[in-house]
Amino acid sequence: MSEKEVLIEAREIVKTFPGVKALQGVQLTLHEGEVLALVGENGAGKSTFMNILLGSLKMDSGEIFLKGKPYHPQSPAQALAQGISMIHQELTLIPEMTVDENIWLGREQLFEKFGYLDLKKRMKATRKLLDEFGIELKPETNVERLSVAQMQQVELARALSYDADVIIMDEPTSSFTTKEIEQLYKIIKILTDRKKGIIFITHKLDEVFAACDTVVVLRDGQYIGTKSTGEVDRDELIGMMVGRQVDNLYPKETAEIGEVVLEVRNLSRKGYFENVNFSVRAGEVVGFCGLIGAGRSEVMECIFGIEKKTEGEIYIRQKKVEIHIPKDAIKHKIAMVTEDRRDKGLMHMQSVEFNMSISYLDEITKAGFVNQKTEDKDCRKIAETVQIKMSGLDQSAGQLSGGNQQKVIIARWLLTQPEILILDEPTRGIDIGAKTEIYKLITYMAKQGKAVLVVSSELPELMGVCDRAIVMSKGKITGEVQRSEFDEKRLLSYAFGNM
Repeated sequence: MSEKEVLIEAREIVKTFPGVKALQGVQLTLHEGEVLALVGENGAGKSTFMNILLGSLKMDSGEIFLKGKPYHPQSPAQALAQGISMIHQELTLIPEMTVDENIWLGREQLFEKFGYLDLKKRMKATRKLLDEFGIELKPETNVERLSVAQMQQVELARALSYDADVIIMDEPTSSFTTKEIEQLYKIIKILTDRKKGIIFITHKLDEVFAACDTVVVLRDGQYIGTKSTGEVDRDELIGMMVGRQVDNLYPKETAEIGEVVLEVRNLSRKGYFENVNFSVRAGEVVGFCGLIGAGRSEVMECIFGIEKKTEGEIYIRQKKVEIHIPKDAIKHKIAMVTEDRRDKGLMHMQSVEFNMSISYLDEITKAGFVNQKTEDKDCRKIAETVQIKMSGLDQSAGQLSGGNQQKVIIARWLLTQPEILILDEPTRGIDIGAKTEIYKLITYMAKQGKAVLVVSSELPELMGVCDRAIVMSKGKITGEVQRSEFDEKRLLSYAFGNM
């Protein structure tokens, strides 16, 4: 490793915000052809450090060198010009535009001919880029028609299109399933063979050991240490990240299984899934897994009324119900935490209390007036139940960590006192400590007698928290496995369509 050129060297980086020391003494060295994992809980300082590398923030003190020369970018555009690009966790795409347009947005001059945009030339460049890295997307598809995972692939393709020397990947697999993650590893291999350096930010420790050469740990803004992935194990790494051992990542407890609460019969949505049949009992946690495009989220969106079903019936406690819009689902005591927390789940500029109470205001409103005292009392109580870390109910939801934002959304739905709770990728993009707390909430809700459905791309997560797993492939259920028979290879086999 010492013979390879150093691409980035950061020394003793310090950054302070009013009342908060965001970074203190942070250091990092990235070589060409190296994949360096940057890990730590939410609030550890990873994003602040990346924003300094990208020129979005200025450090208070310290030094950064890019290929041996002092590096002081004033903006992300300058960082890009000097060879640093980033794949953002939170999607920055324009939904109304195509894959092709999103990838090259702002660089149309690359395809101008006699003052006119050469669309064929741009499309050819897009197809070449996607084929080169094995990304299975159609350039002409509008982004709004893609799943969150496919949108992440567009973000990936855009970052690759800059041919940067350093690529920062921020939770690049947060919505990927096994097949897509393996493809990303192949892309990383192509990049490192070309002597590119990769900073890989992830909360998934399996990825650290599968894809990375080195790991740098931050905690509470401080540099904790650098380790070769060959000289550290999972438990030691968790200890470095959280300052304590997380002994039981999946705190599954036995809940009393009651009667069937939700039953779905022959549910179909043309072009997405067909003839889906399953049931969930009170106190039961049922997981849904499958590859991208399998139809898992789409099934849940039809049950909740976000999308319209083509055929099929939904029964709650053996009574057929009609759900056309989410308001119908809420009336029938169904709640859903969506996959896309940023765009569909949270109003970032509004307070924690506003975000929590918005779905049950009808219950505490009389003659057009909200009972503020009841709202405050209920929100405070549920915030304590789900253990939201905040300065107060009036704090902006956007100021919370990812894990606490997820808890706010869960708290919102618990206020409606649902009988059926759908959680779509409930731990996407949150740290290990927060994940464990979400898992405890899932167990808590099951023990309260709720029927819980969990959609997840992480098989260890599903096997850790669920009583039963339903596997989908290409819009159909291909397998169903009880907890006592959980096996990752078996679930994957079903996910690839082997029935």
